[in-house]
Amino acid sequence: MQPGSRPWQENLFRIIYLSDTRAGRNFDLALLVTIISSIVLLAIETVPGYSVEVYLWLDIAEWAITFLFTIEYIFRILSVKKPHSYIFSAYGIIDVLSILPTYLSVFLPELEFMVVWRAVRLLRIFRVLKLTHFLREADTLTRALIASRRKILIFFLSLLVYVVIFGTLMFIIEGPENGFTSIPIGIYWAVVTMTTTGFGDIVPKTAIGKSLSSIVMLLGYSILAVPTGIISAEIARTDSRPKKTPPDFLACTQCGEKSHKPESKFCFNCGASLQRKRAGLV
Repeated sequence: MQPGSRPWQENLFRIIYLSDTRAGRNFDLALLVTIISSIVLLAIETVPGYSVEVYLWLDIAEWAITFLFTIEYIFRILSVKKPHSYIFSAYGIIDVLSILPTYLSVFLPELEFMVVWRAVRLLRIFRVLKLTHFLREADTLTRALIASRRKILIFFLSLLVYVVIFGTLMFIIEGPENGFTSIPIGIYWAVVTMTTTGFGDIVPKTAIGKSLSSIVMLLGYSILAVPTGIISAEIARTDSRPKKTPPDFLACTQCGEKSHKPESKFCFNCGASLQRKRAGLV
C-alpha cells in the first residue's frame, strides 16, 4: 500500500495503474476500446456528405467519450499520493491533451479546428498495451542499426553517387525538350526511378533514355535489398548472443510509472522511493 494512502486510494491505484487483478485487466480493456472508438469517430467526422442527424450523434458520442476520459483523468490524479508527479509526466500531458480540445471548442468556437488534436489519444494505446515489454526487442533493433551504421553510411554515399551520375546522363541524353531541364531534375528522376516509385511526372522519350531507365530500374531492385541484408545480418548476430532473462518491472506508487528495473531504488519520473514489489504486468 502507498505510504499514507487510504484503502480506496490503494485499490483505485491497483485497478488503474496495474494489471495483476481482473478489475485492472478489465479497466485496460475498456480503456483500449474507448480509445479506438474515439479515433474511429474522429475519422468518420472528417468524411463529408453525412446528414445533420449523423453529425449530431457523432458529436454526442464525442462528448460522452470526452466525459469518460475526464473521469479517468480525475481518478488517476486521486489514486496517487503526489498528483503533480502524474500531471506533469509524459502520460499525464498526453491524457490532458486528449480531452482539452473538446472543451476549448465550446469556449472558443473559432478554434474548433483544434479538435483534430483528439488524435493524440492514439498515443494512449502505448499505456494500455504495456509496450515496455517490447523494449528489449526495440533495443535489439537499435543495437543492430548502430553496429551497421558505417556500412549503411557507405551504402547511401554510393547511392548518392549513382543518382548523380544517372541524373546527369539523363539530362545530357534527353535534354530540356523532353522535360529534363536541369541536372537536379535528372537527379530527382533517378531517385524516383531507382526506388521504383515511378510517379510518371517526367519520363524519357528517346530510345537511349529508355534503355538507361531500364538499367536504373533493374539496378534499383538489387540496391534496395542491400540495407535490408546489412541490418538483418546484424540482428541475427545480436540474437545469437546469450540472452539474459528479461527483468520484471517495478511500479511507482506515487506517479504510476511502471518501467523501472528490479534494481531501481527511486522513480526516474518523480523521484519517489520504489516499493520492493512486482508490478504484476501482463
